[in-house]
Amino acid sequence: MFESLSGKFATAFSALRNRGRIAPGDIDEMAAEIRQALLDGDVSLAVAEHFVSTVSARAHEALPTLRQSTNPSQAIFEIVNEELISILGGQARRVRFSKNPPTIIMLAGLQGSGKTTLAGKLSKYFASQGNTPLLVAADLQRPNAVTQLQVVGEQAGVPVFAPEPGNGVGDPVAVAKAGVEFARSKLHNLVIVDTAGRLGVDEALMKEASNIRAAISPDEVIFVVDAMIGQDAVRTAQAFLNGVGFDAVALTKLDGDARGGAALSIAHVTQRPIMFASTGEKLADFDLFYPDRMASRILGMGDIASLAEQAKAAFDTGSAEKFEKKFAEGEDFTLEDFLEQMQAMKKMGSMSKLLGMLPGANSGAMKKQLESFDESEMVRTQAIIQSMTPSERTNPKILNGSRRARIALGSGRSVKEVNTLVDRFSAAQKAMKQLRNGGIPAGLPAGLSGGIPGMPPMPRGGGFKHPLQQGNQKNQKKKSRSGNPAKRAAEEGR
Repeated sequence: MFESLSGKFATAFSALRNRGRIAPGDIDEMAAEIRQALLDGDVSLAVAEHFVSTVSARAHEALPTLRQSTNPSQAIFEIVNEELISILGGQARRVRFSKNPPTIIMLAGLQGSGKTTLAGKLSKYFASQGNTPLLVAADLQRPNAVTQLQVVGEQAGVPVFAPEPGNGVGDPVAVAKAGVEFARSKLHNLVIVDTAGRLGVDEALMKEASNIRAAISPDEVIFVVDAMIGQDAVRTAQAFLNGVGFDAVALTKLDGDARGGAALSIAHVTQRPIMFASTGEKLADFDLFYPDRMASRILGMGDIASLAEQAKAAFDTGSAEKFEKKFAEGEDFTLEDFLEQMQAMKKMGSMSKLLGMLPGANSGAMKKQLESFDESEMVRTQAIIQSMTPSERTNPKILNGSRRARIALGSGRSVKEVNTLVDRFSAAQKAMKQLRNGGIPAGLPAGLSGGIPGMPPMPRGGGFKHPLQQGNQKNQKKKSRSGNPAKRAAEEGR
């Protein structure tokens, strides 16, 4: 969503870096480029003007110090980063739990903003944290809204309180109030109330939401907004803030191709923090919102912290320790191990999304690679490995022609694809052996010789020699020494 904005920020900073010595005019030029980038990204005019004026004032104030710096453009980059974090809400905030359970969360927003799906995502997230959430179907206006919440609740493994069929039947205020009482009697420590929306802000919508809020006294009212509606997101948020009031914001559809200005505008305009971000249709496509991490992604620095958290959640601790032990003890990494790691990576979600968290993901070259990345490649690879016998996965060297033909038939792939997988895996095994012995496989930077993240450090002076060096040593050992002292001295001096 922020690709265009990130690209324009990168262009502005690139021009600044090429200046060398920075003058006041350079700062003004950069500020103008950033202002245009924000407006093109659908950021509200008031927010864009505030952001640019603050960055420009701080940069001009720091200019005497910047001139003495060896990297003045980096210092300005830090100013922009700090102000971007501030615009996005500053510090991350989480749900405030009630001292007397249940904690009540009320979701409000327009129809189509994704409230019902977000309710399921929230319930699944809180359940994974050891809570006992209950979903309450108080959206009795939209057709099949109650049924949708029941389906989502079943997928999340969370019970749904739905005494009314909906589709215009039932009193939403009474259902919300009864849902809270039911949760209290059944010892649920968290209640998530899904309320109705409308296609636009109107008096009926505001009155219903206000009545539900008054009846259940929620601990948190979360305004759910579609990040793809641009400037309308800010106007709608302001209307809800004035008409109903809310404590925090949840952005949905952040995986879309809109310009993303809502995320940069809404927290500043409403002075309410963004708490959650929904990035897809699946229940797993859900993130806690961190202003500093979002700023980092917008500025092209990636989001390594979120990537690490997702990896930690997906990879079993016992499996990680097992792989580390195998690596340290010199055991071969097998196709069985590879399959296990692939299955863990699938839990982390879309590979394109994960790779998009890496620094420089919005750069031209990497962006092109991400766009051409084939998500189904992992599915095909998994099918090939699962068509192998346990002994074949452990020892791919036994894969002769007939075995490979059988695997291709069983996986629905071609023999050529099976051959390619085996060849690549064999190359990876060799690379791991070289790393374990202190060597550097071809194509890896020398900086990795001290260790790879997540793997034990390489032994110092591990003894890996380039194959040509090894060959030369063997030849030197086999070659006899001349008995003539002068000739021998000449040979040794080569």
